[in-house]
Amino acid sequence: MDNYPMYPYFGKQLKCQEEPLSFPPQQQPQQPGLEYLMTPRPIFENPGYIGSRKLQDRVAIVTGGDSGIGRAVSVAFAKEGADVVIAYLNEHRDADETRARIEQLGRRCLALPMDLRSKAANLAVVEQTLQQFGRLDIVVNNISIQFPQSSILDISEEQLEQTFRTNIFSIFFMVQAALPYLKDGSSIINTASILAYQGQKFLIDYSSTKGAVVTFTRSIAQSLTEQGIRVNAVAPGPIWTPLVASTFPVEFLITLGIDTPMKRAGQPFEVAPTFVYLASDDSRYVTGQTLHVNGGYLMSS
Repeated sequence: MDNYPMYPYFGKQLKCQEEPLSFPPQQQPQQPGLEYLMTPRPIFENPGYIGSRKLQDRVAIVTGGDSGIGRAVSVAFAKEGADVVIAYLNEHRDADETRARIEQLGRRCLALPMDLRSKAANLAVVEQTLQQFGRLDIVVNNISIQFPQSSILDISEEQLEQTFRTNIFSIFFMVQAALPYLKDGSSIINTASILAYQGQKFLIDYSSTKGAVVTFTRSIAQSLTEQGIRVNAVAPGPIWTPLVASTFPVEFLITLGIDTPMKRAGQPFEVAPTFVYLASDDSRYVTGQTLHVNGGYLMSS
């Protein structure tokens, strides 16, 4: 990456690729979108981020780890010493790029194309993880789809079921599959959304699933506390990802993020350290919580 302006960071100067303030019109034919087709490409890695072995030799499953926030999280985990399993639908080129970067960082990566809307697929991901690495310490549930509609009357039964099955059923299934192999000190992290708190009139079903993610996180955290397994969520605001580029109309992309207090959209690398914190022992006294990475919106949770 090039074109790095300088930003102050704890008294030092941190090099980081410049974040665009607006995005050119573009469309993709279908979800969940392809990162390699986006202009500009999302910034998934902070070159100034140097790991400190917070996750040394742990094994993480990151669903949707091929691109977007999932890619940024996977790379950050690798920098912290983790081996990573990225489960994705069919975005093979994006997955290959992510795997190559993880391996370049000296960690192992298993890329598994799976449709995680079924329980069987989630079981298969966990089984192959154990076969490859022999353990499982961290689960990041990160896949989502969304279909903007102008009215609830336009949301078909098929769309409603597909949205819930992808965004919340998959989390249930992955936790059920992984739980027998997690142990004291393990961490589950779910990707929620600012829309769980704000709502969005064009994304009624999507926003509803993200509200369900928050409540699931709070509930399962209480269920697993005695086992020493922590469960938390991250609620991003507007972030430049393939899901955004493949679902929103052109006029929305041009103004993405300008209504935040920071007046811009976020980049995946700006979300990833929150997942590192929640996956590591730094957050050993944190469970059932949702952390907000949204450019300055004030949330009540």
